[in-house]
Amino acid sequence: MARIKWTLNEMPKSEDRNLPIMSRENVTEARAFHRSFPQYSVTPLASLDALAGHLGLHRLFVKDESYRFGLNAFKVLGGSFAMARYIAREMGKELKDVDYAYLTGEQFRKDFGQATFFTATDGNHGRGVAWAANRLGQKAVVHMPKGSARMRFDNIAREGAKVSIEELNYDDCVRLAAREAEETEHGVIIQDTAWDGYETIPAWIMQGYGSMAQEAAEQLRETGTECPTHVFVQAGVGSLAAAVVGYYANIFPEKPPKFIIMEAESAACLYKGACRKDGIPATVGGDLRTIMAGLACGEPNTIGWDILRNHADAFLACPDWVSARGMRMLAAPLRGDPTVTSGESGAVGMGVVDALMRDPFYAALKEALELNESSSVLLFSTEGDTDPEQYRKIVWGGEYPTAEY
Repeated sequence: MARIKWTLNEMPKSEDRNLPIMSRENVTEARAFHRSFPQYSVTPLASLDALAGHLGLHRLFVKDESYRFGLNAFKVLGGSFAMARYIAREMGKELKDVDYAYLTGEQFRKDFGQATFFTATDGNHGRGVAWAANRLGQKAVVHMPKGSARMRFDNIAREGAKVSIEELNYDDCVRLAAREAEETEHGVIIQDTAWDGYETIPAWIMQGYGSMAQEAAEQLRETGTECPTHVFVQAGVGSLAAAVVGYYANIFPEKPPKFIIMEAESAACLYKGACRKDGIPATVGGDLRTIMAGLACGEPNTIGWDILRNHADAFLACPDWVSARGMRMLAAPLRGDPTVTSGESGAVGMGVVDALMRDPFYAALKEALELNESSSVLLFSTEGDTDPEQYRKIVWGGEYPTAEY
């Protein structure tokens, strides 16, 4: 059985100039925008008390994003907020004046006209951008990498977007979308990865993701957990991971949680960068094949990398069985615990925590992270069964099995 690879963060610190992007004030502003949506509600925070006891933890929480806006994934939070910030800037308006009611009204369409929002996606981000563009009377063009699931393609197409599956990997789809946006009148790229010269919109997307982290912090306090001791968060380009890490580093500056960043083994650019120990990001090329489609990204977000370099405690590269095991554990909980329908990119944290707590092979990492009976662990299940057929093959059919520890 392939093993999880890991490295502790031994990189030199930078000036940390990107941490303020995820300040409490910025995230609260994004949350206020999301609250203006009639579809908005706080997604559940599942408390897996029986499983926590079984694994030897104090508490175990899973933020369940399968309920987000009826879209089965968290991604819409970032794309919708970035689109609103872009529109507000173009129109010279305050963000508070560009809420859902205004953006979906006739006056907005007269005032603003129509833009075309381009993006690349494995499915969830593109669906969120297409959904938001559809509600706002805008155009969306979405490019998906080769091997993308037909169900995810169909979900995007149903929102009225022009969508295609390209013979390219994810990072090359990003470059295609960026080029087409440049060549299109009123074309804009809405992408959660950043590069030199393209940082403002990715920062807005990260702030949008912060709504999820803020909700979770409030829900944790309601359980009596003022601050989790450990936060496990998955990464593709690193935008989500940096958004979560950045927000909690801001609100818990004196004693932040330990932050563990998890990637698909075939696309572990952050892990490989951390292994260099010099603070210089790494990239991964090729087809990036993994069941964790949302994490199949080989080039890190430069903003996200900077935040993670300064605040993450460990980086992990995870084989596909890790996610598959997490999916099955969440789908078949211990008595008294709630069920969480978690897709391939959502369940890797559950698989990792189980392995670290029960497999002696990872004893050194478990000790380094101080995971024990006093630990309160927070995970993010970022998607539900966004590819139902594949979900059933794994959860019902037992694909990607795990040898017993």
